[in-house]
Amino acid sequence: MRLRCAVLDDFQKVAAEAADWSLVANDVEVVAFDRHIEGEDDLAAALATFDIVVTLRERVPFPGSLITRLPRLKLIVASGMRNSVIDYAAAEARGVTVCGTASSSTPPVELTWALLLGLARGIVEESSSLRSGGPWQSTVGADLHGRRLGLLGLGKIGSRVAQVGLAFGMHVSAWSQNLTRGRAAEIGVELAPSKDDLVASSDFVSVHLALSDRTRGLLGPAELALLKPTAYLINTSRAAIVDQEALLAALHDGRIAGAGVDVFDIEPLPADHPMRTAPRLLATPHLGYVSRANYATYYGQAVENIQAFLAGSPIRLLAR
Repeated sequence: MRLRCAVLDDFQKVAAEAADWSLVANDVEVVAFDRHIEGEDDLAAALATFDIVVTLRERVPFPGSLITRLPRLKLIVASGMRNSVIDYAAAEARGVTVCGTASSSTPPVELTWALLLGLARGIVEESSSLRSGGPWQSTVGADLHGRRLGLLGLGKIGSRVAQVGLAFGMHVSAWSQNLTRGRAAEIGVELAPSKDDLVASSDFVSVHLALSDRTRGLLGPAELALLKPTAYLINTSRAAIVDQEALLAALHDGRIAGAGVDVFDIEPLPADHPMRTAPRLLATPHLGYVSRANYATYYGQAVENIQAFLAGSPIRLLAR
């Protein structure tokens, strides 16, 4: 009898073609879900007959209360090598193996710049106006050359964002709790004296930190109040790093020029969520990791993980 594998949140219906699932076809029946399953009760019902679950990023939580309701569950494969919404202790207690996959830093870097440039040059507004027969030129673009780009985080993604900023002729500074002057100098950027100094002095602030107890709410009302009224905030990392209510207030009050956001406190975003109608906001539905190459890596390695699990030697094991 073959095992059953559920592939969650295959919104674009590309999971089947992104990897060679025939490698496990003799042992595993693969079923892709192209709609998000919301709520623990619905998840428990939908996944009750599955032995393996492949989940994208941290969109679907797997708390212990859900894991205990899935008696057939043997393997969870999560994209990426970090996942904060899986109860690893509960999985271990139930004999459930949890594996991850590699991911590329290229897609989120590219999307960061797509949002930043889109905001700076009013791309959405101008394109919409042109196509609808509206005014010819209604915005005045914000220049990048000579302006300051402030990066919260200078890791794998942040350092690549910095290199693009330098190529545009921007002054680039960075800050994080553990960032050293030496590391900043390696990338060719300045180390900001403090988080507040970086926020207050930058024309564009971009977030590139992992979500943790230290970074949750890192940009709250006090920090957002330091932003220049001409400044833009970009967040392609995690929504909870920025206080969402404070950000909405800043946008509605016109206290900042705009924000580019790819991550939200609830995903998928409910139809009536205030982020959908906020002014001065360029928002995308968590596209930072969505690219053909990244999907090929995610799903290709998911197949490899399943093969290794079936062979009794799991790989890319995750743990908190």
